[in-house]
Amino acid sequence: MDPIRIAQLRQELVFSVSRSSGPGGQHVNKTNSKVTGTLHVSQLSFLGPEEKDRLSNFLGNRLTREGLLSISSQRHRSQHDNREEVIRKFESLITKGLTVRKKRKATRPTKASVTRRLESKRRKGEKKQWRRTDL
Repeated sequence: MDPIRIAQLRQELVFSVSRSSGPGGQHVNKTNSKVTGTLHVSQLSFLGPEEKDRLSNFLGNRLTREGLLSISSQRHRSQHDNREEVIRKFESLITKGLTVRKKRKATRPTKASVTRRLESKRRKGEKKQWRRTDL
């Protein structure tokens, strides 16, 4: 994603914090280090209508009925690090969702490869046939 879109993404994210169950010992019991980011996919200002549709189809079950995408992180002890990780996760998901895949071109095996495959199958069959008659 380009830097302009990343800046716009950061502006549209809504963060909430809560107590984490991650590393930190007793520190976890008194600080809010878990960060949850929420984004309304259908209201993103930096995406066009077809990009929003493509992203919604890609995210599928990860979206709520209202079209909200929610990602949380509690890996790190600091709220700042968890916030940055949430942003990175959003960036990678959106980038992956907006990537247009190339259509697969149907191809046929070459005549030589078909011949090699059939010859190999014939040799294996003969080998097994010889084994069977020796018993």
